[in-house]
Amino acid sequence: MATHPPFIPGAGQGPQGVILPRQRRFTRTGIAIWWREIDRVLLFLVLALMALGTLAVAAASPASAQRLSTARVKLDDLHFFSIHLRWQLLGLMALIGASMLSRDMARRLAILLGAAMLVGLFLVPLIGVNVNGAKRWLNLGMSLQPSEFLKPAFAICLAWILSWRARDPNLPVMALSTGLMMLIGALLMLQPDFGSAVLFAAVWFAMVLVAGMPMRLLGGVIAAGLGAITLVYLFYENGRNRIDAFLGGGTAFDQVDLASKTLLAGGWTGTGIWLGRRKMALPEAHTDYIFSVIGEEFGLLVCIAVVLLYVAIVLRVLLRLMKEEDLFTTLAAAGLAAQLGGQAFINILVNLQLFPSKGMTLPLVSYGGSSTIALCLGVGLLLAITRRNPFLERNTFRIGDMGGGLTARKRP
Repeated sequence: MATHPPFIPGAGQGPQGVILPRQRRFTRTGIAIWWREIDRVLLFLVLALMALGTLAVAAASPASAQRLSTARVKLDDLHFFSIHLRWQLLGLMALIGASMLSRDMARRLAILLGAAMLVGLFLVPLIGVNVNGAKRWLNLGMSLQPSEFLKPAFAICLAWILSWRARDPNLPVMALSTGLMMLIGALLMLQPDFGSAVLFAAVWFAMVLVAGMPMRLLGGVIAAGLGAITLVYLFYENGRNRIDAFLGGGTAFDQVDLASKTLLAGGWTGTGIWLGRRKMALPEAHTDYIFSVIGEEFGLLVCIAVVLLYVAIVLRVLLRLMKEEDLFTTLAAAGLAAQLGGQAFINILVNLQLFPSKGMTLPLVSYGGSSTIALCLGVGLLLAITRRNPFLERNTFRIGDMGGGLTARKRP
């Protein structure tokens, strides 16, 4: 007959896994510390954006469901909405879980994730799944897009590399970061995924500027960027077609033209949810062109509110960084904010017919599996990295002029 050890009050865990009062107090204390240290304003802004995205996917779901239905398989009008709710639940779990990590643990997780997703990018051209003419996904029992999870990991890994210079100015951090960017860009172009390559390059450029890129290199980077765009136009057919369609003004049947007309169809206040008609002709209404669906059914005023939410998120991160003394934290948070804001900026400009189509979702709003979880994970890592613990020693830094680089010192 099995016997249990004697029960000692306050000794930890009781018989059969019963949690004792001291453990409950410890758990409550940990949650209280997490709640005190994270940026609650940023968390609420993100949750508000996700809630608005839930309504937007509900509005766009009928258009995509009917468009993708066949004679043999008819999708329910709320098919994508119901799936989106499940992805959002998983995304929220990833967001909260990542935000509870310490700064060091968040950095380690991002490095491991970045290494794994970089291997995934190498595998995509070999064993990836082809969807709509692009091979960007791996089938691992579920569809996984490595580039989506690489986005938040890339910003943190790049910040980690660039922060080495604060400890040893002789380390070739600029060459290492540039080489990493070129490798990722080349792998993305093999898929092809020109839009993500542009976003990665923009995040890299923003971070090396914050890190103190010498002025003599700035002109070279700009010239290299213009040269890359020229090469894309000359040798990348899909990119050339999109640029030509954008510069030529398009036709009534172009995706971007349909999106801009749908966006303006609802006026300032919109037609009301599920009352829009132009959205029914939109391809990818629940993903790439969801901003246009918001414009038609909820109105331009809500579109402005969406833009303001993204602006508020980026500004909130920057305001919090004004009091930050750690170089790695500053670079990582700035990179994650640039990635989120840059992706939203590109998507909105495409819907306004001010930018060539990129096949890029509206972050935290569009329907998605890998993208939803990866974006929520990125926000969670951002919250974890910007947590403030007054008992931890921090490094302070000074960003000199563009040619001066970085110097570091210990806070007295």
